[in-house]
Amino acid sequence: MANVTVIGAQWGDEGKGKIVDWLASRADAVVRFQGGHNAGHTLVVGDQTYKLSLLPSGIVTGTLSIVGNGVVLDPWHLKAEIEKLEGQGVEITTENFAIADNCPLILPLHRDLDGLRETAAGAGKIGTTGRGIGPAYEDKVGRRAIRVCDLAHLDALDAQLDRLCAHHDALRAGFGQPPVDRAALLAELREIAPFVLQYAQPVWKRLKKVRKAGARILFEGAQGVLLDVDHGTYPFVTSSNTVSGTAASGSGLGPNATGFVLGIVKAYTTRVGSGPFPTELEDETGQRLGERGHEFGTVTGRKRRCGWFDAVLVRQSCAISGVTGIALTKLDVLDGFETVKICTGYRLRGKILDYFPSHAADQAAVEPIYEEMEGWSGTTAGARSWADLPAQAIKYIQRVQELIETPVALVSTSPEREDTILVRDPFDD
Repeated sequence: MANVTVIGAQWGDEGKGKIVDWLASRADAVVRFQGGHNAGHTLVVGDQTYKLSLLPSGIVTGTLSIVGNGVVLDPWHLKAEIEKLEGQGVEITTENFAIADNCPLILPLHRDLDGLRETAAGAGKIGTTGRGIGPAYEDKVGRRAIRVCDLAHLDALDAQLDRLCAHHDALRAGFGQPPVDRAALLAELREIAPFVLQYAQPVWKRLKKVRKAGARILFEGAQGVLLDVDHGTYPFVTSSNTVSGTAASGSGLGPNATGFVLGIVKAYTTRVGSGPFPTELEDETGQRLGERGHEFGTVTGRKRRCGWFDAVLVRQSCAISGVTGIALTKLDVLDGFETVKICTGYRLRGKILDYFPSHAADQAAVEPIYEEMEGWSGTTAGARSWADLPAQAIKYIQRVQELIETPVALVSTSPEREDTILVRDPFDD
């Protein structure tokens, strides 16, 4: 059976939740492999709307859902999210949910540091969600993280706390804050430990068993490739690798397990937070895209910046992540525009570029080169076949796949699971 890896091919917020939910209904296991509760997925199933930020989207359908070791886990948020979903009638048990026991934890001190840094940065703010994701990843690579498995050994945590507090106390002092209250932190961990540990296990072993049985595994990415800590618009990025290759290291399965790589691509471009955005529209058109697309962050509620489709960025994302095919979402937002534009290249100080440069100053200075196309007056909302689409909308889709050098596997025409035009089934690869 083919496995599928789903990633965002822009700056996140591409509509991954609906696509993952659609795929999860036919998967045997869904795995989150990076990020934390800074991800935001909105699922619409029938008359119910579910907002997830940490749990894999498969949990809503009862599919085995796994939080892999590449995720940084806030145990208190986990409990709150599970309780909220259970209140909506979702059943979450040790049979359908598991957490990697080697997941690093996000602690209150990480949230503190995140907020202190952003406040002090002034104009240099990165625009984080303030949820402690970055500081938690720093402690992971700094080899001072407290992990899920440590919750079962809290009486033997002194040496780890010494390393952790030596680092954080110095940082806190620089911000005029008191040292970490170790006793209070331990008390909080003791209280939450039983709840988290019931789901903890070596998930690589469970996934190996699932794979050996020939089951379908869906790897669910968070954020987008343009927020990747290596390949994104650094430093305005997240603190993990968001590319498809991380599915292997972030789950405990090898790279040959990732299967069909589906890149989720919005029919225009949006971005939350700070950082370069070549096709951003700060005019009536940008406002229209935002209003029609309901462009507000699932996690933060922040208004998303909007602009025309940037084929250069998406082509780069698809190449870096080895995307097999794309899922084009929110096409209906472009309904009614007399003309639509696609960015096909950049001008940078007199030179023409067919890629997005790495340096922040160059990224901020590039000017988009646009190709203009005739729009369409008919509606694409709710379309389930090519025959339901206006001719110009089909031409737009065809031009997009030509420019990004990656075929369209499916087109999403509304938040509803059934409103999807399937060109190529990722699971039938």
